[in-house]
Amino acid sequence: MPLLKNHNEHESVRAADIGFLLLLTLLNVISYIDRQMIASFANWIVPELGLSNFEFGLVTGIAFLFFYAIGGLFMGVVADRVNRTRLIAFGLGLWSLLTIFSGAAKSLVTLVVPRMFIGVGESILTPASLSLLGDRFPVRWQGLVVGIYGMGVSIGLAASLFIVAYVEPWLGWRGCFYALGAIGLLLTLFMLFLRETPRKVMTPQSAAADQSFSVKATISSLRELLVASPSLVATIAGAMLFSLILGATGFEQLWLVQERGFDRSEIAATTAWISIVAGILGSIFGGYGGDLFLRWTGIGRPSFLALIMICLAPMALAYRMIEPDSLWFWVGVFVMYFQLGCFYAPAFATIQELVPANKRATVVGFVVLMIQLAGIGVGNTTAGLMIDKLQQAGVAEPYSVTLITYTLISLLSIPMFVFAGRRFKRDKQALRKL
Repeated sequence: MPLLKNHNEHESVRAADIGFLLLLTLLNVISYIDRQMIASFANWIVPELGLSNFEFGLVTGIAFLFFYAIGGLFMGVVADRVNRTRLIAFGLGLWSLLTIFSGAAKSLVTLVVPRMFIGVGESILTPASLSLLGDRFPVRWQGLVVGIYGMGVSIGLAASLFIVAYVEPWLGWRGCFYALGAIGLLLTLFMLFLRETPRKVMTPQSAAADQSFSVKATISSLRELLVASPSLVATIAGAMLFSLILGATGFEQLWLVQERGFDRSEIAATTAWISIVAGILGSIFGGYGGDLFLRWTGIGRPSFLALIMICLAPMALAYRMIEPDSLWFWVGVFVMYFQLGCFYAPAFATIQELVPANKRATVVGFVVLMIQLAGIGVGNTTAGLMIDKLQQAGVAEPYSVTLITYTLISLLSIPMFVFAGRRFKRDKQALRKL
């Protein structure tokens, strides 16, 4: 049955659309606060629960991200078929309740179990949100829109550090988890009353009712899209490689305290201020800059991301070896957070444009699976194991060696992004034939 269009691509952006974007961005902020608070409170949680670096990497890595990634693929399929705002409300309520349970953890097991199922709840947000935003905003603004939504990553990371610096002295680390969970439950009630956004491309109700949740059908659909779009494959592969350093930076606060000698509360506050400024600037630069780069050159946004990485790579590596009393050390910290902010919009806006609207959430869910599991999850867990092994071998600065190693590995994403950008226009034209 043919697809029916119900959205005018040239319509102007309304105030309600902007408000909706900001609401989803707020939820993304809360989501990233939740997942980053474990890493931000590392200097409290690791000694209190007696965790090794590998066990800590397990909590922040595979234990959370396996369920998050697998859930993301499944929830992407669901989001293409059901009311997306209510689906988000369900996920928000689930992860908020389990965040409260995380605050009560007394051992590795009682911390791991809630984090696993928090991953299921949080896996709903991005596939459903990007699908909604793709339906509410014109294609020409997708880079900026996804960049604004992606600010949730940088703001959430910074906010988790602000909580460590300014709220922990009042509530303790456990009380911070209780408070965050309570806020999430209140927002869940608000989300339940929001109306669904009409889809740009949708099937008639009868056809929608017949759509299958078959795993085989989903895999077949994904295979068709990936075979038809080398640019899409290269973007996903590049994102996975880049995400290895995202996983390894889960040990950033431990590195700053144990090898650079900072006080755990003071450095949390300092890096919070740097990360929120650098992250927001990076998100805007990556989003809007990627849009302009595409319009001016006709080359896809991933090539713009590759250009950013090439320019920033020397400083991203050098500051790991510079003494912390140097101005260049703080320039390096700023560069690291700026680059993380730049990543989100060019990558996901490209994916948005290379996928049919009625399959967008499914593909985003698949991309989330690959980035989180094969990228961040592997990076976080193996980095923890590497640090433990280096410590056992008597290496003087195991955190520094590990973080430099994973930064170098992440640079392998550059040729992937260059190729993806150059293939983008051709693959977007081929999309019309699917």
